[in-house]
Amino acid sequence: MIIKKAEFLSSNTTYTKCPKSDKPEYAFIGRSNVGKSSLINRLLGRKNLARVSATPGKTRLINHFMINDEWLLVDLPGYGYAKISKKEREKWELMIHEYLTKRENLVSTFILLDSRIELKASDKNMINWFGENQLPLTLIFTKSDKLNANQLNSNIAAIKHELLQEWEELPQSFITSSEDGTGCSEVLNFIEANNRVWDARND
Repeated sequence: MIIKKAEFLSSNTTYTKCPKSDKPEYAFIGRSNVGKSSLINRLLGRKNLARVSATPGKTRLINHFMINDEWLLVDLPGYGYAKISKKEREKWELMIHEYLTKRENLVSTFILLDSRIELKASDKNMINWFGENQLPLTLIFTKSDKLNANQLNSNIAAIKHELLQEWEELPQSFITSSEDGTGCSEVLNFIEANNRVWDARND
């Protein structure tokens, strides 16, 4: 897939205010500081479409982007960020959970995991929540350029092994880097393939 056009549409605090659309939609979510905004910018070939910040927890709204006038990309707030109040955290969780369970044109959600570190409880809880609610998800391992091949393979194998304690079969996954572009074409091809399925079902 070639990204010819990418434009910001809106930021919202609830799924009911999200732009109405008959187009397929893909959400990106991950623990704070996982490199979500950087990866989105790399995927779309833009420098600052999704805001990149040194401060974890910067994304606090449901951010919609229209891509090629054909599909929607959604940048969701990060989870697992400790420096917010319990009330604020609960508010974010409700906003995200309502969006994920009630957004009818959401094809799949990409859950981003930092390939450099072990699986965190917040990651595991989020992935298992998707399973419990039977929501479509895809795993993306980020920052692969920070490790050598052996470290990368070992870390990912350990994460998958832990998830398989509760999953019979894991969702599809991609290994990526926002620095060198690893895996980006594969992610876009995955979206393109799902867009074709969407179009066939909705003709």
